[in-house]
Amino acid sequence: MAKQPTQYNDWKHALVSAFAYYYTLFLGWTTRVYWFKTPEAEALEKAGSGVIYAIWHNQQLFLLYPYRGKKVAALISQSSDGEYIARCLPKFGMLAVRGSSTRGGTRALIKLLQATREGYCPMLTPDGPRGPIYKVQPGILFLAKKTGWPIVPVGSALSLKFKVHSWDKMRVPLPFGKTALCYGEIIRVKEDSDMTRAAEDLEKQLNAMTDKAEMFINHKHFDPTETEK
Repeated sequence: MAKQPTQYNDWKHALVSAFAYYYTLFLGWTTRVYWFKTPEAEALEKAGSGVIYAIWHNQQLFLLYPYRGKKVAALISQSSDGEYIARCLPKFGMLAVRGSSTRGGTRALIKLLQATREGYCPMLTPDGPRGPIYKVQPGILFLAKKTGWPIVPVGSALSLKFKVHSWDKMRVPLPFGKTALCYGEIIRVKEDSDMTRAAEDLEKQLNAMTDKAEMFINHKHFDPTETEK
């Protein structure tokens, strides 16, 4: 895939993205990761089969290190904030697909389809980029239908973090902690699938796996209705 043009060339993006890269490495070195994968998802990964990873928007910041070296394509907004993440992804062997599921959604879908043809596994946040929080938007379902690839719901939890005052209460991981990554039951979207039902199933799995991760790491249940805490 041809290298996508950089929209921002100022010193601020260069400096902050470099810091984010080294901070992510430091996090990876100092954080203990616990994996909980379903046999089906693990078999697909080992076989090199195409899958689409789904994770809630506020859980995405620690994923660069655990998935380093894998052919993962992440949909990153074309905003100034998105530029920081987009610059970090290639350093971990990943592909940044610039676009949005709400603005220019068709073009973003085309870019992701092109990435899948080149062997990249998309990793998407179904409730992004602007919410509502913990609610699946249709973009990931249409991608699964077009590719025929299964969706792997991923829930995570962090022992050490702080929350940003944003719409999704973004969780910023801190070093020397623990994290759990839990895979849920695979979601398959066929041509005749009920999209509303598929969205409900994916939402249920993401919440269940987040709950499993939270119970393992922090010994407390995850409540998706507590969006203000």
